[in-house]
Amino acid sequence: MITSLLIANRGEIACRIIRTAREMGIRTVAVYSDADARALHVREADEAVHIGPSPARESYLIGEKIIAAAKATGAEAIHPGYGFLSENAEFAQAVADAGLVWVGPKPSSITAMGLKDAAKKLMADAGVPVTPGYMGENQDPAYLADQAAGIGYPVLIKAVAGGGGKGMRKVDAAVDFADALASCQREAAASFGNDHVLIEKYILTPRHIEVQVFGDTHGNVVHLFERDCSLQRRHQKVIEEAPAPGMDEATRADLCAAAVRAAKAVDYVGAGTIE
Repeated sequence: MITSLLIANRGEIACRIIRTAREMGIRTVAVYSDADARALHVREADEAVHIGPSPARESYLIGEKIIAAAKATGAEAIHPGYGFLSENAEFAQAVADAGLVWVGPKPSSITAMGLKDAAKKLMADAGVPVTPGYMGENQDPAYLADQAAGIGYPVLIKAVAGGGGKGMRKVDAAVDFADALASCQREAAASFGNDHVLIEKYILTPRHIEVQVFGDTHGNVVHLFERDCSLQRRHQKVIEEAPAPGMDEATRADLCAAAVRAAKAVDYVGAGTIE
């Protein structure tokens, strides 16, 4: 059992982690940029460390500063919250190499799930259903257009890196494919530094269902059932509802079992979401 925890995040998520840690008797350390000097998470933590200027790229995204703050304050573990460095495999490994506890999935799991094309191949190999499409390395525009035609319109062009609804374009007809591809690649390169894309069959009347999973360090994985995230704007969730309305028990059982298989395929540790 750890006795001290540094939260490498800010705002609501940091406050929630601090309050939970306090209930467990764990001392907390906050980090903050210039902009957050008077923020609530700074006031609620037992100790706080200034890590740089207001821009996140000069503070919350500098792993070396986070680890140095943990060592300086005697924190035994680092909790990344979500966003920022939470899905950075190199940072997770650096935390472990520094002799600290990383509260999150293993670096190898983050790497395995970091790119959508590689993740989909891994899931398919594990027997998890995936949306049909093209996930290969060939990024030649003419070749991608042929793949889209083979999949059948409408299709969705999707950046293999990143998230948050960026680098995604729906294409309804072949005549629009080239322009949509170029636009998607430009946005992906600017947002994620990676312009590679995959192509999926666009599902016209989808349900976006997620399953919450938890894994331990002994290979055990459980699920905490599903939630419906279908109400979205610009490919980003607006409302989540649990349990998913109208879900029959047979579908629920299949869905949750597939989520557990997915988590086991990457040896997942901690809390995670299978979408």
